[in-house]
Amino acid sequence: MQANGIPVWKRALDVAFIVFLAPALLPLYALISLWIKIVAPGPVLFRQVRVGYRGDHFTCLKFRSMKVGADDGVHKNYLKELIHSDTPMTKMDVKGDARLIPLGALLRSTGLDELPQLINVLRGEMSIVGPRPCIPYECEDYSSWQWERFDTLPGLTGLWQVNGKNRTTFNEMINYDITYARNKSLWLDIKIIARTIPALVAQVRETRASRKTQLLEKPVLSR
Repeated sequence: MQANGIPVWKRALDVAFIVFLAPALLPLYALISLWIKIVAPGPVLFRQVRVGYRGDHFTCLKFRSMKVGADDGVHKNYLKELIHSDTPMTKMDVKGDARLIPLGALLRSTGLDELPQLINVLRGEMSIVGPRPCIPYECEDYSSWQWERFDTLPGLTGLWQVNGKNRTTFNEMINYDITYARNKSLWLDIKIIARTIPALVAQVRETRASRKTQLLEKPVLSR
């Protein structure tokens, strides 16, 4: 059975997942919120319009990992380059981003900044598993075939996220998203959820190794 094109099993899995994890997540929410308030005055949550199911727009929630008033033009240009190139989708964080608050890079590399999106899941705007919800200016550069990725709810984790993520190109990401949209099932969602933590651990290690390599490669200025 389906409701508004979304399988009933998917909604049931999303709600069950949140209810099961709520006791552990609530203290973590409080701790992260307190940290952001201490180190970076301003709102705890970052709100941004994203493109969701069948192209509908919604307000996506994240823990704020950047300074208030950070310029998003840098990210917009970086993303445009990735869309029109065949290079891996390495996050800007890996190269260092002055816009981040203290420990902002850690929040982003571990995916902890995305925990408030569970509210979006409860609202029915997202799912636990699905394609990454994109920013409206991103899909302005999509080819017609790439819009098929919107044939399912966006998610916190997904087929792309557990298959290399930062090592894949933009078109490879789109292909993973479309493959998921065409083949989603209860068993596939469970497998993706089970692979998410190992994928995040590997991502954190890769980010730390890349940052360390870049620091070693920086020229040393002689006095």
